[in-house]
Amino acid sequence: MSATALRPAVPLLLLIIAGCAIAAIGNGVRTSFGLFTLPMSADLGLTREGYGMAMAIQNLAWGIAQPFAGNFADRVGTGRTLAFGALIYASGVILMTISPDASALTLTGGVITGVGIAICSFSVVMAAFGRSVPPERRSMVFGIATAASSFGQFIFAPISQGFINSFGWQTALVYLGVMILMIIPLSYALRGRTEQAVGQADLPFMQALSKAWGHGSYRLLVIGFFVCGFHLAFINVHMPAYLVQCGLSPEIGSWTIAIIGLFNIVGSLLSGYLGGRFPKQLLLATIYFSRAVAIGLFLLVPVSTFTAFAFAAVMGVLWLSTVPLTAGLVAMFFGARYLGMLYGVAFFSHQLGSFVGVWLGGYVFDQTGSYSLVWYLGILLGLGSAAIHLPINEKSASSFALKPV
Repeated sequence: MSATALRPAVPLLLLIIAGCAIAAIGNGVRTSFGLFTLPMSADLGLTREGYGMAMAIQNLAWGIAQPFAGNFADRVGTGRTLAFGALIYASGVILMTISPDASALTLTGGVITGVGIAICSFSVVMAAFGRSVPPERRSMVFGIATAASSFGQFIFAPISQGFINSFGWQTALVYLGVMILMIIPLSYALRGRTEQAVGQADLPFMQALSKAWGHGSYRLLVIGFFVCGFHLAFINVHMPAYLVQCGLSPEIGSWTIAIIGLFNIVGSLLSGYLGGRFPKQLLLATIYFSRAVAIGLFLLVPVSTFTAFAFAAVMGVLWLSTVPLTAGLVAMFFGARYLGMLYGVAFFSHQLGSFVGVWLGGYVFDQTGSYSLVWYLGILLGLGSAAIHLPINEKSASSFALKPV
């Protein structure tokens, strides 16, 4: 049976609903960590760089673990992988409450939480969708999953801020950790693994990675995805503190993050829809160019509640709209059999960018008292990534086909 449209263990609609709920919880909790920057830094005596380093390590650990999590899900099963990841993720978040200094926070909120996020991330969810959905519908379904993760960002930002205001940051983290455990029963609907496709070679991890890296368009896609991570992580972690520095309240910061998530529902669905009708690499180039323009305009106008919300709305449309297009290109290059692993490799580049964005934001602020240099760098990287995506060619990699005997 082909891996392009395997019959799922449960009705396809139920699988999609469960997968979207997992994506919403996992991403919603993760994107709320920026709201903890100021209260945790104040209580623990952390510098902005100290907290930023822990979150940067989280993104790096997520990126390093993602290819292995994807490969594990491809070969062992998605449901088991997601449930195991939820346990690790929840443990890391709860252990953040007893982290007395930056080193402990780097271990709990950084390494443990980052590995947990990788194992139960929407990247693993998309591998389940990729094996169950016909190729012509994948881009749209990937967009739905990405929109669901953004909806999680929209609902968890005000919930997390409410928890912090009402109970303090320690109790807020415990509540979020318990909510992550909801992923475990939901993961049952995504059980199963991707089978070898007819006419496609079954390659070991390193051999598949080596052949994939030899595909020039895949290399460009991986390099360009670095910039997506840089933008997202810097804004997600440092935007609330930046707005407070500009004289706005922490609540405005939380709603800014929520608005990004709300508008990315539109962006992700639109991206998934357009990805099935137009060249994906051109859409990606347009997204990165538009991000650079949006950041530039935001820096030119005085910061106010209106401009913060307007910027959040624009960036929200462009936020995770790269994901269905990038995943769609990986599936087009190499087929569904290797989607979890090879999208995971691309996502590692994304998380390297996240590491740099989060850490550099904290470092530059501590050194200069301003985030300006990082904002300007974000503009340059957006323009560079737009240029990198233009030469990508939408065609499958012949090295992944079975050789005639």
